[in-house]
Amino acid sequence: MRIAVLFGGSGEERDVSIASAAPVVRALRGLGHDVLAVDTASGALDAAEEARVLTGAVGVAPPDTAALARLAGAGRALRLPADVAGVDLVFLALHGGSGENGELQALLELAGIRYTGSGPLGSGLAMDKELTKRVLLQAGVRTPAWHLDPLEPAAAAAELGLPVVVKPNAQGSTVGLTVVRHQAELQAALERAAVFGPVLLERFVPGRELTVGVLGDRALAVGEIVLDPDAAFSYSEKYQPGAVQETFPADLPAEIAAEAQDAALTAHRALRLSGYSRTDFRLDRDGVLWTIEVNSLPGLTATSLLPQSAAAVGIGYDDLCRRICDLALR
Repeated sequence: MRIAVLFGGSGEERDVSIASAAPVVRALRGLGHDVLAVDTASGALDAAEEARVLTGAVGVAPPDTAALARLAGAGRALRLPADVAGVDLVFLALHGGSGENGELQALLELAGIRYTGSGPLGSGLAMDKELTKRVLLQAGVRTPAWHLDPLEPAAAAAELGLPVVVKPNAQGSTVGLTVVRHQAELQAALERAAVFGPVLLERFVPGRELTVGVLGDRALAVGEIVLDPDAAFSYSEKYQPGAVQETFPADLPAEIAAEAQDAALTAHRALRLSGYSRTDFRLDRDGVLWTIEVNSLPGLTATSLLPQSAAAVGIGYDDLCRRICDLALR
């Protein structure tokens, strides 16, 4: 097949997207496909540009806003690249922004082009953390209490208790996220998150950080990100090899692992996701599982959690990419 791998863009998760695209391109070519690497901010890459751009590395912090603004100024961020015309399939290696919130998916639908991952509705729901929480509760999935853009944030934080998580309502990779432990830190955290739009305040759940991938109608292995129970999984820890210990499968009682897998499948279906997803949890000190958020286009970097979740059940990286393509073609 001729497959266009879309990545990059002009959002804060640009570097993560590039790092996802690099092994995807290699895997699809290894499977015998004719692969076109397309940066949605600049267009198709030639061989020299691929060698320069697709390094697979992610910096310790998101790209600076000035560089992203220059890319966005090209006016291509929300336009379907002409390079995808005539391909058999678009493989979405995008994260965040218009690449994950359903806008690009809607354009691909209108153009009649098949693509990997979820459709416009599911993508939009999963990107909006507050809507995700409402859908999860309706589906019987436990999620921490929250407030969206409260008129009196200090009162909201007092109601939720400290520590409290302050984060953008529609960002991934923990961009703009702060765990506020003291009231004096709240205003700065709100301002940091508000740069990216509406702000969500969420009760912080101390405990273990768990994650479960979903592929098709199957929940993959439960993994654990080994952190201080009072810490959050940061951007730099997610993408720097060896920054934290990640264990697949997690050392958990069988009933807790099964509950996490069931919750991940329920979230995937309730949010109308398709193809694949990843759901993140906190397991509190009383053994209660809390669903934090659901990712409709989880990372596929060398250190990403979904490939590790798949590998733990015998699905290697190339096979994972093949299965993602097969699900899209169905």
